[in-house]
Amino acid sequence: MRLGAREEKGLLRKLSPACSFGENNLIDFSSNDYLGFASSSELKKLMAVELETQHSTLKTGSTGSRLLTGNSQYAEELEKFIAGYHKAEDGLIFNSGYDANIGLISSVAQKGDVIFYDELSHASIYDGVRLSKAESFRFNHNDVSHLGERLKYHRASHNGNSNCFVIVESVYSMDGDFAPLREISDLCEKYNAHLIVDEAHSTGIFGQNGEGRVVELNLQDKVFARVHTFGKALGCHGSIVSGSSDLRNYLINFSRSFIYTTALPIHSLLTIKAAYLLLSKSRHTLIKISELIQLFRSKIAKGNLSNFLDSSSPIQSLIIEGNDEVKNISSLVQKDGFDVRPILSPTVPRGKERIRICLHTFNTEYEINNLLASLKKHTSVVLKKETIA
Repeated sequence: MRLGAREEKGLLRKLSPACSFGENNLIDFSSNDYLGFASSSELKKLMAVELETQHSTLKTGSTGSRLLTGNSQYAEELEKFIAGYHKAEDGLIFNSGYDANIGLISSVAQKGDVIFYDELSHASIYDGVRLSKAESFRFNHNDVSHLGERLKYHRASHNGNSNCFVIVESVYSMDGDFAPLREISDLCEKYNAHLIVDEAHSTGIFGQNGEGRVVELNLQDKVFARVHTFGKALGCHGSIVSGSSDLRNYLINFSRSFIYTTALPIHSLLTIKAAYLLLSKSRHTLIKISELIQLFRSKIAKGNLSNFLDSSSPIQSLIIEGNDEVKNISSLVQKDGFDVRPILSPTVPRGKERIRICLHTFNTEYEINNLLASLKKHTSVVLKKETIA
């Protein structure tokens, strides 16, 4: 019944090999491979070096959870290395960003506690909140005043007798905008709240060496926990929760998505280590992605494509209202040779459907020019309709 209803609304999700990354012969403006690491020959060479160094102890599988047979000295040393990279005391690797968010949030927030989270938070944050036993309240997207009102009311009504958590993303995955981390951090300090920051789309992009927005703003000592994922700019898979050593030990004991899952195999850990080694010497690549973002923004301004959301990240979203309309236009742009994808409601709010464009270091100015020409051609009719309406 539910599948039928979804199909009638044109919202049925399907897996299609033809749409897979790198297999559709389209120019990639869709994947989260912002720095091109997923296809980097240099990354493969670094992986081979790590593999050769560790070959005497390797097993093809992890053989169990890390609390049973899946742990290794290499994994623990890697956690220390990554935590240090992000200027944190310690860290714990999870199998994915989704696992990290639900495992972190559901375990640290207990009955009697309260969670405040941005309304545009990722689904994994929503699910982590639901799995916790804490009270929870959304605040308006990036609205510091609204969050402040909620924190003030909570502290006044609870006399400061409960733990309070504030959860945001440093860069939001659909809008591509920044959280006002300094202001939110100040509020958390004022009202004694623990700040959790999901750095999924910031890791590898922002900061002097890709440490993320928190380090870029020098807020690492004011944040309770950060989630860094490896499947986006780093081009591999998995994630880490960084914070204090006490937090790491707590998660080992109480985070169900860590305790009850098979550990990442050593090959995944080698890849993660190689990605960080590559990132550490990729300052020129970070400068390139920054310049490409600026170039893209200047071109949409000159081209009068006004329906783009404001963003200084690699995520650039063109609002095209209506699921059918955005699917139709993205299909036409794909026929022009560009891999772009429609984002439909209810994934985003109704009326905020969009084509989500991701910029990469391997995209050229020529490709960007042609993509924007295609978008302008196919959206002109829609914009005219909106003007008339």
